[in-house]
Amino acid sequence: MKTHALIDQRSLALARIIVAKIDADPNRTGLVQARERCRRWYEERQAPAHREWLEILDRPWRQVRDMLLDESESGQRLRQSTPFCGVLTPRERWAIYKDWSERAA
Repeated sequence: MKTHALIDQRSLALARIIVAKIDADPNRTGLVQARERCRRWYEERQAPAHREWLEILDRPWRQVRDMLLDESESGQRLRQSTPFCGVLTPRERWAIYKDWSERAA
């Protein structure tokens, strides 16, 4: 059975892989994509979460990175509306889902 704690841990695991992928890319393509995606989301629907992410994404990568990896309640809340959803390939994402599904069993 999936609990909120397990889902939060899985979200953090996804964020760690996203961060590693962006760290390894000198062009920070995943960060650029997240900025574009978040702007598009905000234009479509001016949700508070989108506005908050826009403000975060204007910061240097190091600060954005810290927010993604923040283990506090604030970090958990932010990961629930992350604009970094397209950084991982479906195969990468499903490997993590499979791993965490097995942990929940």
